[in-house]
Amino acid sequence: MDYIPTIGLEIHAELKTRTKMFCHSLNDPSETKPNTNICPVCTGQPGTLPTINKRAIELMVKIGLALDGKIAERTKFDRKNYFYPDLPKGYQISQYDEPIVSGAKLLGVRITRVHLEEDAASSAHEKDASGKEVTLVDYNRAGLPLMELVTEPDITNAGQASEFAKELQRMLRYLDASDADMEKGQMRVEANISIRPSGTEKLGTKVEVKNLNSFRAVEDAIVYEIDRQQAVLLGGGKIIQETRGWDEGKKETFSQRIKEEAHDYRYFPEPDLPQLVMSESGIDVVALKKEIPELPMAKRDRFMAEYALLYDQADAVVADAASAKYFEEAISELETEEGGKRADAIKLLYNYYTSDFWGLLKELGIPLTASKVTPENFADLIMLLAANKISSRSAKDLLRKMNETGSDPRELVKTGGLEQVSDVAMLEPIAQKVLEENPKVVADYKKGKTAAIQSLIGKTIGATQGKANPGVVKEIFERLLR
Repeated sequence: MDYIPTIGLEIHAELKTRTKMFCHSLNDPSETKPNTNICPVCTGQPGTLPTINKRAIELMVKIGLALDGKIAERTKFDRKNYFYPDLPKGYQISQYDEPIVSGAKLLGVRITRVHLEEDAASSAHEKDASGKEVTLVDYNRAGLPLMELVTEPDITNAGQASEFAKELQRMLRYLDASDADMEKGQMRVEANISIRPSGTEKLGTKVEVKNLNSFRAVEDAIVYEIDRQQAVLLGGGKIIQETRGWDEGKKETFSQRIKEEAHDYRYFPEPDLPQLVMSESGIDVVALKKEIPELPMAKRDRFMAEYALLYDQADAVVADAASAKYFEEAISELETEEGGKRADAIKLLYNYYTSDFWGLLKELGIPLTASKVTPENFADLIMLLAANKISSRSAKDLLRKMNETGSDPRELVKTGGLEQVSDVAMLEPIAQKVLEENPKVVADYKKGKTAAIQSLIGKTIGATQGKANPGVVKEIFERLLR
């Protein structure tokens, strides 16, 4: 029997604010000393009162507008009651029936709601000196503003789920609303998965897989869970509604608890916070809408149209806002020098940008923003290449020197004597000597092994310390060998 998967996602992301959601303790993800950024409010001390972080509300509005959602004029906070060791108050301030954002959409997936809540503390399970299991709680994270986005069950496969999460991460970063670093727990994905027999409309029993902290984990967990549920049903069993975890080592889900329903949390309006009316709270929705930059999806489409990039190429460049900005600034310099867009130069720029330049940054372990290579100088390097004034080998060496010194590549070429040699009269005697010194390679070429010419070209380039133009050298050898 064939089964059809139905998948919905719940995605949490910590917002980039200076302070926590309901107090003045710092929101500092870089803090490594436990229980440093805390106060009586975020540790749940009796008699304390929360106050709403205005910046968190503004970021939520921008997220909602970017998702083309409806922004609520009136919203409120609710108490979500449950006990867990890292929940200091014994309840979480969240939103239930009046979220800030509703009716949104991303990549064709409907978004039911986007609401705001406070994060819990973080726990570490260790053994003490006697070998006894203990749980240590760090309240630095307790009370951080946390966005929760809930989709409709519109997703049909693991790849689509992963791509949705990636696009949301890009969008949050473009808005500067969240760093959304999954490795640091700043963005967490939960997947609700069910399957139903092909030809039926009624959805199957859903299982929630929690705390997926990488895009690979999202895909692997969904694939595993679909296969597991199929095996259960084909074996005559029933799927129970439960919460499951993901074991990254074993690459399998495991049961954690029977899934709670909304009534289990005993939601009721937070008595210590008034209803929030946007127009009366200094939240200017119109002004916030003007702050929204060109988002990844629109930028990707534009790069494909303007720069003739393929989808995957544009996707790679716009994945990071700084990367897209650098790429476009470099292209604008190409346009200035050439008097208009040149498809070949843009293609060359893309190739060197995403391979050599990104490779160098990865090797050095530095971000693009820390590089000394300006977009203008990078464009100059590409123009030297496009004009055959330097070789590919020289370009790689120049790029490294540019990153070390911040120098103009044209100046480096001049002072270093790196300009590519294309003078046939100068190169032909060198090529003739290479032929005389390599009779076996010549014989192989004349026997039909045309690839042997590459060896001759390489030796000639080596004899000129990498300055010989490979294209010109190849033409010389083809003529001489005839």
